[in-house]
Amino acid sequence: MRRLKTSELFPGMVTAEDVYNFNDQLILPKGLVLNDKAITKLASYSVISVKIEDETVDAPAVSLPSGPSFSQRLRKSAEFINFQAEFENDVANFKSVINDVVEKGSPLDVDKLVNETLGCIKLCAKTPNFFDILHNMREYDDATYIHSINVALICNVFARWLRMDEEEISLATISGLLHDIGKTKIPDTIIKKPGVLTGNEFDVVKTHPEEGYRILQGSGLNPAILDAVRMHHERCDGSGYPLSLKGDEIGIYARMVSIADVYEAMTSARIYRGPLCPFQAIELFESEGLQKYDPGLILTFLENVVNTYLLNDVRLSNGDTGKVVFIHKEKLSAPTVQTNYGFLDLSQHPDITIEALI
Repeated sequence: MRRLKTSELFPGMVTAEDVYNFNDQLILPKGLVLNDKAITKLASYSVISVKIEDETVDAPAVSLPSGPSFSQRLRKSAEFINFQAEFENDVANFKSVINDVVEKGSPLDVDKLVNETLGCIKLCAKTPNFFDILHNMREYDDATYIHSINVALICNVFARWLRMDEEEISLATISGLLHDIGKTKIPDTIIKKPGVLTGNEFDVVKTHPEEGYRILQGSGLNPAILDAVRMHHERCDGSGYPLSLKGDEIGIYARMVSIADVYEAMTSARIYRGPLCPFQAIELFESEGLQKYDPGLILTFLENVVNTYLLNDVRLSNGDTGKVVFIHKEKLSAPTVQTNYGFLDLSQHPDITIEALI
């Protein structure tokens, strides 16, 4: 038995103790074989270290389909190549604009911000498989600027799913783009720390919504955007920060950004794991998030996200591969998958999950 930092864990390790959060809620039981989802759960609850058994359990052998996978074909498409080039240009421009505001005190020119940093929005609106493309661009590090662009793109699509008008779509998108601007005031030693933060370090990070709000005060931005920057870590059950707001006390765009922010973070690479499979992220939302997020918003988001992965090739936790052919509305994270052995309804087999898109 040994104690390891969460950043040192990897799939196959076995917990040697019940793991609780700071509120004494059970997070993971003793004897659990860790997978990417379990490790992500520990990090999301700010668990710093865990006792594990000395022996690990081998992961099941993986069988891969013959021929190029869906992801490989997508990466070679003109659609993906054009989006990636525009995305990289937008990230560079966004970083330049934000640095001028934060470091030089320059006024925030919203028109310039949108025109120079959201060129890929136009491509996003015309791309039916946008989430496939986003999932296949996870080789980038998780810098604040890249995360913010991704959240803005997700909010843009999310607003369209909600049938918002163009002004509302713009407010949602800019809210996503600026939600983490306060992190530019957090020391790099904390933001770029290669591991899970200490309690004191996490307290510093938790100041970024208020820091962002202060940076943007006086900018002339719509007050709803300022609310989104300040409230995007609030939760509908009152468990969020910095104000412990509940339900409709939280602005609509903040409620949208909170969902896009967490989804993007879960499906991005971390120092201690690769990107979490979207189906694993959806399962975490289903099991733990329905009380924390606006019910109408989270269900709309999850139903639309999961439908974007229909007909994707996937790898299952038992090592088999197949294609997603049917989504179950009552259990979005457990679709029916067509494998070499027939159709497998994962909602009837809770012991088998989707581990990865391939």
